[in-house]
Amino acid sequence: MNRLKAWIRSFFAFSRSETNAFLILLPLMVLIIFSEPAYRYWFARQPQNFSQKHKKLDSLVATWKWKEKSTSTLAKPQLFTFDPNKNSKEELEKLGFTNSLASRVVSFRSKGGKFLIKSDLLKIYGLDSSLYRQLYAFIDLPIKKPNKNFVAKDNRQFLAKKPRIKLDLNLADTAALQKIYGVGEKLSLRIVKYRDKLGGFISLSQLKEVFGLDSTVVTEIVKGFYIEEKFQPSPTKLNSATENELASHPYIGRFLARVIAAYRFQHGNFSQIEDLRKVQKVTDETFEKVKPYLILD
Repeated sequence: MNRLKAWIRSFFAFSRSETNAFLILLPLMVLIIFSEPAYRYWFARQPQNFSQKHKKLDSLVATWKWKEKSTSTLAKPQLFTFDPNKNSKEELEKLGFTNSLASRVVSFRSKGGKFLIKSDLLKIYGLDSSLYRQLYAFIDLPIKKPNKNFVAKDNRQFLAKKPRIKLDLNLADTAALQKIYGVGEKLSLRIVKYRDKLGGFISLSQLKEVFGLDSTVVTEIVKGFYIEEKFQPSPTKLNSATENELASHPYIGRFLARVIAAYRFQHGNFSQIEDLRKVQKVTDETFEKVKPYLILD
């Protein structure tokens, strides 16, 4: 025991009273640490009597009102020739439309919308392409729009094409955009807001980045609008823009704005736009997209 005390005193540089206190506290600490797992081990090996709990559970189960599980299965779709401009919501559901999808079709018609050709049905949000393929042969609509510009001459038909005046997409307001089939009030506002956040469109392909724009609608917009060749977008100042100003640009966002601001703080201002490639997390794809919208100061 004395050897142990001497070793503890020399190892820990304890005084005599501190050594005695350490020898008293050490077994107490070991007892406290291992008492809880020892108790759990002992308690787990004791036989448990759950009879009272079982009786209580049985009494609760007896008070429940059980509902018999319905054995009926979902009715299979009934395929028949239909016109989405005329059939009721119930008839559409029989064809395989979900309740919400059938409601959208009816709502679209009530707001003045009309399905002219089979593919117009795909413009309804949520329509699954597999369902469309299944119903394609039963849609009582033409495949293509009937051309009203054909006139007869010498027992032949020829197309009298009318020139279509295109508008500058960066100058168009919501009213001009709503003239495009498939673009309503909400979508036109969304296009204008996204254009303003970007600083202007530099390519018509950027329309695909607008949330909610169907590819068919994008094609129609491209037919009616153009982008001025000499158009210069509103620039974002790479060196002086605040973190919030950087984050507001769709191609940068909050995370990259924070990284760029931290890089400026550590390394100073950018000497050229290409230096943005040195910032971690700025990929080549992101750099090429955002480059036309950046100036140094």
